[in-house]
Amino acid sequence: MLRQKANLYWVGAILAIFIIFPILFTGYSNLKRAEDAKKEGDFAAASQAYAQTAKFFFWQQGLYEQAGINAVKAGNFSEAIPYFQKQATLSEEGWYWFCSAHLQLGELDAALSVCGEGVNQYDSAELYSLLAFTYRTQKKWDSEMRALTEQARLDPSDAFIAYRLGLLLTLYAPDAALPELTRASALNPEVDSAAQALRTALAVSSQLSDPSMKLVVVGQTFGLVQDWELAQAAFEQALQLDEKNAEAWAWLGEAKQQTGGDGSVELDKALSLDRSSVNVRALRGLYWSRQGKYEQMLAEYLLAARNEPQNPRWQASIGEAYMKLGDLVEALTAYQRAVELAPTEAEYWRLLALFCVDNNVQVETLGMQAAQQALVLAPNDPAALDVLGYAYLSTGRYANAEETLNLAIELEPQLYSAHLHLAITFLAEGNRAAAFNSLTYVRDAEGAGVYRETARQLLDKYFQ
Repeated sequence: MLRQKANLYWVGAILAIFIIFPILFTGYSNLKRAEDAKKEGDFAAASQAYAQTAKFFFWQQGLYEQAGINAVKAGNFSEAIPYFQKQATLSEEGWYWFCSAHLQLGELDAALSVCGEGVNQYDSAELYSLLAFTYRTQKKWDSEMRALTEQARLDPSDAFIAYRLGLLLTLYAPDAALPELTRASALNPEVDSAAQALRTALAVSSQLSDPSMKLVVVGQTFGLVQDWELAQAAFEQALQLDEKNAEAWAWLGEAKQQTGGDGSVELDKALSLDRSSVNVRALRGLYWSRQGKYEQMLAEYLLAARNEPQNPRWQASIGEAYMKLGDLVEALTAYQRAVELAPTEAEYWRLLALFCVDNNVQVETLGMQAAQQALVLAPNDPAALDVLGYAYLSTGRYANAEETLNLAIELEPQLYSAHLHLAITFLAEGNRAAAFNSLTYVRDAEGAGVYRETARQLLDKYFQ
């Protein structure tokens, strides 16, 4: 009997080996294949191999998580989500990629739910960054601010986090904004000019007694730093405080145009509330300019100038309107009137010079003198250097143009108009290689705006 039991034991053991060994072998083979594929950057193969391994090594934690992470890295977002859901517990990294998969699929509510679960388990700057991004995508600015506050606590060395948090605090908690903006400037000098504009807005708005106008000032500054979505939120808040604030309506119209809307309803509402407001007139003039209706544009600026006859800004805008209407005589008169009203402000001399060069009006005399005067008043202004270089180019002084335009680009590397003028200078000098490099730089630059199309046209013309 004892011998019989022993024989049965060995038979069972041998059978177990024959059953278990192939499972173990297949599992370890799949695991090695997964790790090799991950090292080689073949994330799709790695994901599939990890998922296969998880079927054999069901007791081992983290395999479905790895399958999900590698699926996300491979761009297979829908495939990744069930893997994460099969995993009993996720690591901080797992929660991050789980949330990322939902974000990539545009499933914002699911992303918020997953990120929320993740931060309940891990005090993670990376997860808070995804939360902040998701709230920003949903335009839930106050929720984004709260997520960024936590992210900044965990990652105090990131200048963008500090700047973005300072931006949101400027709208929702202005008393707390200044330290974050100052910290952003200290961490990265590149954000200093925008941070300084916001600090100035805080100082100006703090002097105002009208809460609605405080928000208008804040919104204007958001526009200045090119965050028009937040600007729109500021103007809408201003109108909640005072629905008869004409400037808030006008600026809301501008913000809507900047974010792809029409804005005409808001501008008409602003005019109905205050027909004498120069700012309402100015923003309406800008609207008509974008619509290509230059007679209406001119009418708005003439009314603004009638209310503020000593303001050079309106004369420059009148000059622009006349120029677009083709009346160069009246345009020149308006630009000259602007510099008469503000002889020490470089910007109006620069606009006069630019008008002369663009329209070939008295370039050798008035245009060149105006460009030189602008540079005298603002010797380190890249825009003034650009216009002087443009004037040199227009009058055939190519060596002077090249030197001056290079100085402008050295001061402001992303001054695309200067790059374009330099490319034309190179073409005039016969330096095709340098011209090609400058034009392709402008054509491929994300922020080059209208200059991208001009660069593309010149490349098609000279390098086909």
